[in-house]
Amino acid sequence: MDSYPYSHGSGFVNLLTSQQEVHNLEANPYDDVPVFPSQADSPSQAAHKPKVKRGRRKWSPTEDVVLISAWLNTSKDPVIGNEQKGNAFWSRIANYYGASPNLKGVERREPDHIKQRWAKINDGVCKFVGSYEAALKQQSSGQNDDDVMKLAHQIFTNDYDAKFNLEHAWRELRHDQKWCSAPTTKP
Repeated sequence: MDSYPYSHGSGFVNLLTSQQEVHNLEANPYDDVPVFPSQADSPSQAAHKPKVKRGRRKWSPTEDVVLISAWLNTSKDPVIGNEQKGNAFWSRIANYYGASPNLKGVERREPDHIKQRWAKINDGVCKFVGSYEAALKQQSSGQNDDDVMKLAHQIFTNDYDAKFNLEHAWRELRHDQKWCSAPTTKP
């Protein structure tokens, strides 16, 4: 006797076949209705359906500033502090972000999208802090803050082969301890 009970003509396969034969003999009023959604999307039907592809929504500087404020307030919360799980942390930030009166009429963003945007802001601003510090070290007498900023942008572009487009975020974060430029003393 075979150790596998369904290997011969009897058993599971025959059971399925016999049920299919009985089913085919009966008139089924739902024969035209697909059992699975993928069955409805045959190539001929798919050609008639216009596909609506939703593009990526860009973040405005206002949204970035609200996100920065949400992150700073949530990460520095003296009551909860850093004793929270990642999902709870980002949900709190998303709730703070979504409740901002500055974003009236702006479509809601998901916590994952907010987290991804924060990662991009944080990475870009951290890189720009280095460029700005390098520009400060090269500052000569007679150069003003605008000259330093222009040089910092040039250094960033040369180092990362990209234009720095998060200056509004850097201006919000530059005085916070994490992104603060170290004071430089000239010899």
